Amino acid sequence: MIQLSANLVWVLRLGFEMKKAVVVFSGGIDSVSMCAYLKPKYEMYGISFLYGQKANQEIKKAKRFAKILGLKKHKIVNIDFMKELYGNTNVLTSSKKNIPDKFDYSIVVPIRNGIFLSIATAWAFSINASLVAYGAHMGDKNYPDCRPAFSKKIESSFNQGEIDGIKSGLRKKIEIWTPYKAKLSKKLLLKKGYDVLGDNIFNTWSCYSNGKVQCGKCESCNNRKAAFLEANIEDKTVYRYD
Repeated sequence: MIQLSANLVWVLRLGFEMKKAVVVFSGGIDSVSMCAYLKPKYEMYGISFLYGQKANQEIKKAKRFAKILGLKKHKIVNIDFMKELYGNTNVLTSSKKNIPDKFDYSIVVPIRNGIFLSIATAWAFSINASLVAYGAHMGDKNYPDCRPAFSKKIESSFNQGEIDGIKSGLRKKIEIWTPYKAKLSKKLLLKKGYDVLGDNIFNTWSCYSNGKVQCGKCESCNNRKAAFLEANIEDKTVYRYD
């Protein structure tokens, strides 16, 4: 039997060590499918946020899928003080606004992804992760903080904010990655998630409302239904209204 030196064993281990990725993980169909897509290449660290949203069911789903997908760690960060700061600017946190069934700018939560990515990237720098990912896809073009122009600029800003640490080797340069960047539509992203998770995919949470089952009427539920239809996958999700 060939005996390997301790140093050689360590070098081999380092060579096969998976890269780390911090993923913004809502428990929704996009973030779960994104993680299924990234899983073969990265050791994933999930981060979910309580930001005062009506749909707090998504956190329960995030916990479940963190286990199913084998995330290395899963953190839930409570920033629900943002609900007060947001006031009545958007329908996802305001109790005074009704949720529309198609896109309206009232669905856009002010700079939400910027807040999520700031916290996720701080964690990524702290654990020497090289990737921070969130589930924005090509169908999210109505949301300014989902577009590649936004993710590219915020990536540059984050790396500039740690430029001395990166140059000294104390920090790893961060890439902000999205399915949008990889030219993935919601349909294609869903297919990749379904290939890995099978019928578990129907237990993800898309609805903007809170309840035991998803409403089936809001803009997000309608986008979910359309994605299953376009992907030619029978939608087995239970909706309150079909």
